[in-house]
Formats: sequence, C-alpha cells, structure tokens
Amino acid sequence: MELSQPIYRLKRRARLLSRSEGIPLHAALDRIAREQGFRTWSLMVARAPAHDVARRAILSELSPGDLVLLAGRPGQGKTLLSLELAAEAVKAGRSAVFFTLAYTTAEVWQCLTELGEDLRTFRTRLRIDTSDDISGAHIIRALDAAAPGTVVIVDYLQLLDQNRQTPSLSEQIASIAAFARDRGLIVVFLSQIQRSFDGTGKRVPGLDDVRLPNPLDLRVFSKACFVHDGRVAFASVT
Repeated sequence: MELSQPIYRLKRRARLLSRSEGIPLHAALDRIAREQGFRTWSLMVARAPAHDVARRAILSELSPGDLVLLAGRPGQGKTLLSLELAAEAVKAGRSAVFFTLAYTTAEVWQCLTELGEDLRTFRTRLRIDTSDDISGAHIIRALDAAAPGTVVIVDYLQLLDQNRQTPSLSEQIASIAAFARDRGLIVVFLSQIQRSFDGTGKRVPGLDDVRLPNPLDLRVFSKACFVHDGRVAFASVT
C-alpha cells in the first residue's frame, strides 16, 4: 500500500497531533498509521519500500559467524525487520531462533502473520524462546545443536544487562561472538538507541547513539545497521 506522504512527514504530523491533543507520541503515531491503512506505526514502517531494500541489503551482507547489531528507536520496525530476516532464512531451508524478553510467543506469531507469512512454513524451522532466564549462557546452551547458517535473533541487547547475577554484558556478548564464529551461526542483536538522539537532528542513529548503561566495546560486532523513519544506514564497527 502506497503512503500518502513520506514517513518523515507523517511523523511530523504525529508530533503535532501529540502536542495538540495531549496524547503520547506512540498513540499519535499509531493513529496516523491507521489513517494510512496499517494497524500500527511499526508495521507501516516495516512495509515501506526502504524496509524491503534494507532486508535484502542486510541478507546479502550476512555470513556465518557474523555478530550483527540492528538498532533503532522504538516504533522504527526493527523487530519486524529482524523477523523478516528469520523468515527469509527459513524459506531458504535454514533454521532460525528468536530469543525475546519483550514479546510473548503468541505476539511473535502475530507479527509474522501481519508480515503476510504462512505460519505453516515456520512451525518446524523457527524456534521462539521467551524464557525469563535469557542470558549469554542460556543462549549458548539453547543453540548447542544449531546447524551452521542458523539465523539467531536476540531481542534485545540491553535486556542481557539487567540481571546482576549474570556476567557483565561485555563478557556475555564476547562469549556469544566466539560461539557464533565457532559454530558458523549468524546472530543479530536488536538494540535500543538513546532518547537523546531525537534532539540531535541526525537522519539516522550511529554507534555513538546506542544505549549502553554499562560499557561494551561495539567492535565485538562484525556489522551494524541502523533504522529510522524508513531510512537505513550501515556503520563500520572497526
């Protein structure tokens, strides 16, 4: 479905609506999206032509052993984009695993349905892990039998940093990176962006906008991709 205006202009309308009616911005964004024929703002962004370009561009860049950072502000469609990556892997005959501390299993299946996927394709090749114990060690144990080329999504990076009984975030990510390289897995970490980004005037976030309550050397990632208002940018992490 073609949008009546570019995404950045629709977002501007949502901001004005939020101020004039005193409603939260996310509610204003979803209202604008419904006017365009979509249930939510994030789904609308995920259906934008630039998102399809992003999906194909990211897939073409992924290699076994990669550790990928996929970052954006809330509502930018990064979760749906990551599920599209998992879907493409499954349709290519590979397997995918989606670790999430933010969604229920039913919500993940609903997202795939909204993306127009036939769920029968995924029942045996997509595994969804919503355990409250998700951590670096948990992820490695759960992937012990994963075949090379499996696409792994972790939703999201900062949640691994909330349990003080687990090793530091940097230790957990380093362990997963080494495991992915050894087993030939592709691991994609979704990531939050600092709220202060919204006032910078930049078109797309960068590495310095990633929200990191505790230190993490982002050079541990082999690739980084940022999404914002339908735009996509890759960043060097070396």
